[in-house]
Amino acid sequence: MGRGRVQLKRIENKINRQVTFSKRRSGLLKKAHEISVLCDAEVALIVFSTKGKLFEYSSDPWYVCVFFNLTYLQPFFISLTIIFAYGSL
Repeated sequence: MGRGRVQLKRIENKINRQVTFSKRRSGLLKKAHEISVLCDAEVALIVFSTKGKLFEYSSDPWYVCVFFNLTYLQPFFISLTIIFAYGSL
């Protein structure tokens, strides 16, 4: 017998939310690896935590360079988001 459906809503308890993020993040990274191996697909996955920490998976080593540079560009992207959302800083 299968599990019931999980109701998707924000977890209010900060500790439970962080634990859920860690567990689901590792599951998501595992699934990305599985699909790249099983289907011979090129996969790139980027996940940022609420604290801004970068988690990544790539099936091609070339993407690692992109992810590495992305960690330095994250503040730039945040600034661009603010500019586009509000018109200026």
